[in-house]
This record gives sequence, C-alpha cells and structure tokens, in this order.
Amino acid sequence: MTETIDYNKSEQYTLSIRLSTDGFSFSVLNPLEDGSPWIDNHAIDESRSLTANLKRTYQDIEWLSRPYKRVNILSANKRYTFIPLDFFEDEQAELIFYHNHPQRENEQVLYNILHGCNVVVLFGIDRTAYTFLQEKHPQAKFYAQATPLIEYFAAKSRLGNNRKMYVYLRKETADVYCYERNHLLLANTFPCTVTADRIYYLLYIWKQLEFDQERDELHLSGLLDEKELLLNELRKYIQQVFVMNPAENIDLYAINQCE
Repeated sequence: MTETIDYNKSEQYTLSIRLSTDGFSFSVLNPLEDGSPWIDNHAIDESRSLTANLKRTYQDIEWLSRPYKRVNILSANKRYTFIPLDFFEDEQAELIFYHNHPQRENEQVLYNILHGCNVVVLFGIDRTAYTFLQEKHPQAKFYAQATPLIEYFAAKSRLGNNRKMYVYLRKETADVYCYERNHLLLANTFPCTVTADRIYYLLYIWKQLEFDQERDELHLSGLLDEKELLLNELRKYIQQVFVMNPAENIDLYAINQCE
C-alpha cells in the first residue's frame, strides 16, 4: 500500500511509531485527507537490543528518515503508572514512577498529562532508544501506549448512561480500562497468554467493580486470537460484549487524535 503514499510530500504527513517487544509498527497519515492511516508491522530480532533493532530498521526502510509534519512515538510495555493530575509535580516524576516499578538502568522516565481525564501517565522508555529517536526526529512527541487508549476510550464512554470496560489484548498481556461516563475507574495491565486466563481476569475485574451483567458493556480490541471462543465464553456471563472497529492497531488510530 506504500504506492498510495507520496513520500515526497512527507512534510504534510504524520508518522507514528509503536515500540513493543512484539515488534515495531509504523503508521503514516495524511491529515489533509479523510481516511485511515496506512500501517506497517515489522518483526524484530529478540536477540538484539531495542536500539540495535531500531537502527537496523531505519537502515532498511528509507522513508522512516524523511521529514514529517508530526512524529508520535508510542512505548508499549508494562512500565507505566498513573497519578491524579491534582497531586502531580514534574520534579517528582521519577520518584513516583520508581515507587511503583523497580529501578532499571538506562531508562528515561517521561510523562503525559491527560487534562480531560485529570490524570498523568508516567512511563519508562529505554534511554538509548529515546536518544536515537530524538536525533532522528527532534520534534517527536513520546507517549505511553496507554495514553491515546485512555483518551480514546474515555470519549467513547460518554455515550449512554452505563459503565464500560475496554480491553486491549496483546500477545502476553491484557490492558483493561474501565469508565463511568468519562470517569476513569481502573487502568491496569494483566499478564495473560491464553484465552482461559483472559476470560478469568476480565470476569474477575467485572465482578470486583460490580458491573451489571445486563446493562454495562465490554469492548474488545487488539490481538483477538480464538475470537469466537473468547466471545462465546464472555457472553455466558456478560450480555453486552462487542468487538471494536478497528480491533487491531487501535492505538495507532487513537494517537492521531491526541494533542
């Protein structure tokens, strides 16, 4: 699909990059046109460092190094945490972050402020990779993967007067975000690699938050392996279960709506 993109006009486009242990994903969007971003996924060599994989990828893909109007970098890992905006002071970002995560060498602690949800997302990213990407894209904005998802799901949660659970499934984890009409009730990542574990965690959270089995809604996105089995089992206990559109790469769609 790259033939539909004129990279000689890249300065008009938005480039979004997702960094994950599952691989790298690249999204190119022309903001002047109505439509979805073009998305390309790349496997990585797990025996090499994140930065080594990045350098190799930039050598192989010429259009990554072109100038873009906007560049978004999403860090997709479990090293993130939240604090209410009212209690946040930027000079304490690292202190708060390492209170919730074990300290790690060569890590850069960053944060995103979500004014609409009144929370701050603190996250860690490999410092060498961070420096490399800053050199390649000096104007780049860095985000935790949770940031665009929280804002995107919050906007959707305003519809109706029921509570909603949004789930983003990855290869080894499930990211869960729960809302009551734009008010974030819970945001967390749970380790799960098989469908049975996913069902267990989702139903456990549903019960703990006392969501209603008939009125409240569960929305699924991400890597939907064994989709029919997952849906059939969940619908035995929850009446309103839906698959989001788009289901995959929803974070790369949502990031284009972040300011």
